[in-house]
Amino acid sequence: MKAAVIEAPGQVTVITVPDPTPGPREVVVDVAACGLCGTDLHILQGEFAPTLPVIPGHEFAGEIVGLGSEVTELALGDRVAVDPSLYCNECRFCRAGRNNLCDRWQAIGVTVAGGAAEYAVAPVANCVRLPDHVDVQDAALIEPLSCAVRGYDVLNSRLGAHVLIYGSGTMGLMMLELAKRTGAASVDVVDLNPERLATAEKLGCSQAARSADELGRPVGWDVVVDATGNAAAIQDGLERVAKAGTFLQFGVSDYATTATISPYRIYNQEITITGSMAVLHSYERAAELFATGVLDPQIFISHRLPLTQYPQALDQFAAGQGRKIVVLP
Repeated sequence: MKAAVIEAPGQVTVITVPDPTPGPREVVVDVAACGLCGTDLHILQGEFAPTLPVIPGHEFAGEIVGLGSEVTELALGDRVAVDPSLYCNECRFCRAGRNNLCDRWQAIGVTVAGGAAEYAVAPVANCVRLPDHVDVQDAALIEPLSCAVRGYDVLNSRLGAHVLIYGSGTMGLMMLELAKRTGAASVDVVDLNPERLATAEKLGCSQAARSADELGRPVGWDVVVDATGNAAAIQDGLERVAKAGTFLQFGVSDYATTATISPYRIYNQEITITGSMAVLHSYERAAELFATGVLDPQIFISHRLPLTQYPQALDQFAAGQGRKIVVLP
């Protein structure tokens, strides 16, 4: 089969590799679409993935074409989206229900072969059957949506909150859509990319600007979400949190990224700073939300490219062009 392979930091090629074989409780998925994510760029930079080479791709969906000997829950021909998370279920964090912080955390497309290929293997427990009306190529959006759902689980925000989101790429726009549906009084978006800001406005944000200074809210925001991972955006966002507000680090930064906080201000104004890591008990809920039309795939997916163009797709994504880019094996 054809697959994209990150062979070493900075080196990705599309080559022919052996077809995968499922274990007893695994299935083989004929991949219909695989989304690109900032995590893929980090893997290309030599971060996150413990070893290389690896076939990337943790956002994918497709049709089941192979069944392990002990699989009874799914059948050949079922259309599924795949939760890439792999947990040990034995460490103290798994036993406490915090599986996304698993000491032995792994993920399809990060530590084992992923969906940037014609076929991918997944545990049957990680597959969510798709309703007939959901286009399987669009269902690659479910995994990033499940990360956004996890972000809102962490926020546990109150009705009527004023929300500020840094970044209007795929993840920032998903946070915008969830903020609208969780009772926010206003949702403002900051980005330097005018095309992405225009998309945020199209989706109904309250205000969109290149700088929070342009938004006219001197008292700050109840909830500030960084969906960029960019040091300057994070630093600015930390200063925009209102008293008793919450800052959510949602975007994925490079390992070396740092920011400065004011401990006295955090104490005196009872500010919460928290993070949201990947997926936790949120994938099935994201699939159900997606099936109800919470996202418009025609807006969120800006480019659909053949798998053979995976290296170019990564370059385009790194350059900030478009929104969600998916490859079609």
